[in-house]
Amino acid sequence: MATAVMQALGFDVSAINTVHYSNHTAYKQVKGTKTSPDQILDLYEGLRQSNLNDFDVLLTGYMPSAACVQTIGKIGRDIKFNAGTKPGSFFWVLDPVMGDNGKLYIPEDEVPEYKALLRDADLILPNQFEAEMLAETTITDLDSLAAAIQILHKTYQVPHVIITSLRLTRDNRTVPSRVPSRAPSKPTSTTASGQHTPAGSPYFDPTKTHPASQSSQDVDSEHLDPETSHPAGASTSAEPPASTAAQPPPETQDQEEIKNITIIGSTATSDFKPRLFRIDTPELPLFFSGTGDMFAALTIPRLIEAVHESSTPDVPLASNPSWRSPDDVPAEELPLAKACQKVLASMQNILNKTTVTCEEKMKAYDARAEKGDCGQGVEAEEERRMKRHLALMEASEVVVPRFIRELVDPEGVERFRARAVV
Repeated sequence: MATAVMQALGFDVSAINTVHYSNHTAYKQVKGTKTSPDQILDLYEGLRQSNLNDFDVLLTGYMPSAACVQTIGKIGRDIKFNAGTKPGSFFWVLDPVMGDNGKLYIPEDEVPEYKALLRDADLILPNQFEAEMLAETTITDLDSLAAAIQILHKTYQVPHVIITSLRLTRDNRTVPSRVPSRAPSKPTSTTASGQHTPAGSPYFDPTKTHPASQSSQDVDSEHLDPETSHPAGASTSAEPPASTAAQPPPETQDQEEIKNITIIGSTATSDFKPRLFRIDTPELPLFFSGTGDMFAALTIPRLIEAVHESSTPDVPLASNPSWRSPDDVPAEELPLAKACQKVLASMQNILNKTTVTCEEKMKAYDARAEKGDCGQGVEAEEERRMKRHLALMEASEVVVPRFIRELVDPEGVERFRARAVV
């Protein structure tokens, strides 16, 4: 996903996959292997010995072990060291893939290794739970969210932060979703870029379409459950409607009033104070895998584009360390905010069209299944459920090559204009 997206926007990409799976794990069955730290380092050494490691950007995502995190850290620091004499010539985007919904889906010993990378990263993309883990604080509303971002800026000196897939009530309290609601899913590769050119549906019952993965003989089950340990999937499914026979609990009421997914971004000032902006996007009634890759991959070229557009002879932003804007730039005018605006416009265009296509495919599938269904009993019902689930996963795949126009020139960009958080 990430490689295809960046290539569509003019990047020359060298990708090192940290897993090699037959399909994403939300299918409930998968074959494949994880890439070892030695294999990752060996691939990078091959690039380095041929002088192919002069990268402008590094995008790092899911890493299956603490040793892999350490290895990626070595690679990132090597590239950063080589670019040390040219401020702004290298930018590291780190998605600290650790967990969601209050649960880790990586070994606990990876958490401190991720924290050790923060000071070297230029932009991090945690979800709410990951931000809480990194900042060691609880996020319950916008005030506590601002405090967490302040810690990431000041304690770890991270210049840019985007908190992804927040679910906020009308009074701006955060609501943890019962199923993953991360607009972007988890990247599953380490991607380095070379020279750059700057509704509801009757077919989608979240209780059925949200997968709970099971292990295969070749892949550990600890990385297969998308509710607790899914490294590569995301759901924008709404909660099932509450029963009319009983008053829903307060948490369910909060869930029901939320129609949007929110991102909160910030670029630190020179004294590491946050400049917070938010963008709300409509929540869609379908599970998507790979949207985290898409979000991260789109953010890179759009940020580069916004940085160059904001540069002037007096303020050559592209030559500033970490591309950090002067302190007088308001939150909603930050290059990071403008980049997110186009990123989310592209994603909504693509995901809306994928939803429509998926609905059509599943309507046809259900019609065929109804005519050909003869089996009875528990086993037959389980087989029907599994077949429908596999069909739904295939129908909801985001096929990037079909959406080049939406990636390059999305419609409705103004609908996603950032607002300052005050």
